[in-house]
Amino acid sequence: MDDVLLCSTLADKKYNVDSIWVPESWGREAFTSLGALSQKTKQVKLGTSIISIYARTPATVAMAATTLDFLSKNRTIIGLGASTSAIVENWHGLKFEQPLARMREYLECLKLMIKADEVNYNGKFFNIKNFKLLYKPPRQKIPIFIAAINKNMISLATELADGILLYLRPLDELKETVSIIKSNANRHNKEFEIACVFIGAISNTQPQKARERAAKTLAFYISVGRYYNKFLSENGFSDQVNHITTRYTSEGLDAAAKNVSDKMLDSLTISGTCEDCIKSLERFVSCGITLPIIQINPVGDAESSIRTMLSTF
Repeated sequence: MDDVLLCSTLADKKYNVDSIWVPESWGREAFTSLGALSQKTKQVKLGTSIISIYARTPATVAMAATTLDFLSKNRTIIGLGASTSAIVENWHGLKFEQPLARMREYLECLKLMIKADEVNYNGKFFNIKNFKLLYKPPRQKIPIFIAAINKNMISLATELADGILLYLRPLDELKETVSIIKSNANRHNKEFEIACVFIGAISNTQPQKARERAAKTLAFYISVGRYYNKFLSENGFSDQVNHITTRYTSEGLDAAAKNVSDKMLDSLTISGTCEDCIKSLERFVSCGITLPIIQINPVGDAESSIRTMLSTF
């Protein structure tokens, strides 16, 4: 956590960083972490990337997000996602059913709750009676982003949310997806943020080690993430995904990472020297990404990696 606090302080005071995003799955809790960051920063926005719509009720998120807005003086961004069946069923003991329909109801409830109106809602997944925040929130609308892989979730995001969170989309496919997102947003006549998270690993002194570090993270997501595994298999990397998954199962992550090609790394990550990474970022942004989010994967010492990452961009 000390590294996260250091990164947020540097990002806020020394570098022109738009936002800091904290993930959540089986590690640190997102809103608690962001609450700590809110006291170390003054300008940078604070987002969840992502929290599962199965792990918390809309009421719990409404309370957490508005509390964070009090602490941060209106810098909260809510990033929501459906998560995966393995996490939802094995760790939370819930059935992973109809994530798209659940997300729609979740957003409808959450937006009403954040306004601090009395909420009564009768849906398939949520039945709410007379919910009303005890306090008046700092603002009646907090930006909500949806993490999306498939077209249906992308469509829902552009209809109901303020932005979208993309991840692990090959460069050529990313161009097509961004074009669809922009078209959908224009149809709904709304401003819409297109954010994409990129695996990042930078080192001028050890660029190959940085590439290997990015490959290791990428191999992990492919091996354990059923949706990413399927999506990348369907978008140009079927053989590599199969080799990575097989090696991960039989020999572990280090062996799996050796099956990540340079083509795959260049298409999905920002890794190598500072110059390499700047060029990679420029390629991704040229697809129409309005908010690139770089996931820091330390190469050697964490503090040095954080400073290198921030200074490079």
